[in-house]
Amino acid sequence: MLQQPQNQNIARALRTLAPYLHGKEKALRLALICFFSRGHLLIEDLPGLGKTTLAVALARILGLTFGRIQCTSDLLPSDITGLSIYDKSQGVFEFRPGPIFNHIVLVDEINRATPKTQSALLEAMGEKQVTIEGRTYDLPRPFFVIATQNPVEQFGTFPLPESQMDRFMMKISIGYPSREAEREILRGGSKRREIYSVEPIMTLEQVVATQETIHNGVHVSESSNRMLDYFLDVIEATRSSDYLASGLSTRGALALVTTAKADAYFGGRDYVNPENVKAVAEFVIPHRVIFREEYETAGKKEIIRSILASVPVPT
Repeated sequence: MLQQPQNQNIARALRTLAPYLHGKEKALRLALICFFSRGHLLIEDLPGLGKTTLAVALARILGLTFGRIQCTSDLLPSDITGLSIYDKSQGVFEFRPGPIFNHIVLVDEINRATPKTQSALLEAMGEKQVTIEGRTYDLPRPFFVIATQNPVEQFGTFPLPESQMDRFMMKISIGYPSREAEREILRGGSKRREIYSVEPIMTLEQVVATQETIHNGVHVSESSNRMLDYFLDVIEATRSSDYLASGLSTRGALALVTTAKADAYFGGRDYVNPENVKAVAEFVIPHRVIFREEYETAGKKEIIRSILASVPVPT
């Protein structure tokens, strides 16, 4: 079992933010799993359900810098990455970094940006660097993109290409709060302003150390290769499923392993079990596979659950 103090910090972070994020506790936990898995997060939901609040809360509790990009059809790649401006006094071009140069970056309504602007995020998300005017700049570490998109409104939007969707380790939705959670929100009002005064739970060094612990210290199998075989069986089940035209890629398989390890860590263990896989699969797999046309309007998460249910669990 894990004894690292970082693991205690995760539980403390969840407890600290709970009063500010009524009804969003599960989304917060999933966002933290995605962050500590060194991935990026896509939130598909209606406006006004707390996506920005969630992003700000993460940055505050982890003591990291925060940037926001509001996507519109006239947003340019340089509005994201920054640009060089001529300094007359010194006679040189000076680089002015854009909002992408933060630890946590909220890209709001990403599907309103043009494909050219969306592509400016690809290198940043995949390589943790940007190239501007032939020069490469490293982004801060850790680097975490939270992108949002509206699932309903299609006018004036540009659907994300598969290459962009694959950059997101997880795709979640926050959803409407429960009646009791919404009662608390209506009673106390929005607490977004109060979040800016929340003291960080972790230092930058602790955040990086926790990511390293999950990556190197949590094992797929405690004593044998049975869990690794289980992962391979799940991957194969997606590729041979009658519901899917295209199954999980190797990159998607790695994302499933990494997030399952983070879920195990959050539970205080240094090894993964099938329950960890099932806990994250419906948020890692659906946006990475292609459903057959007749199942495009079906419940995609339910289909993924049924595929996992068909895979024997190692004993």
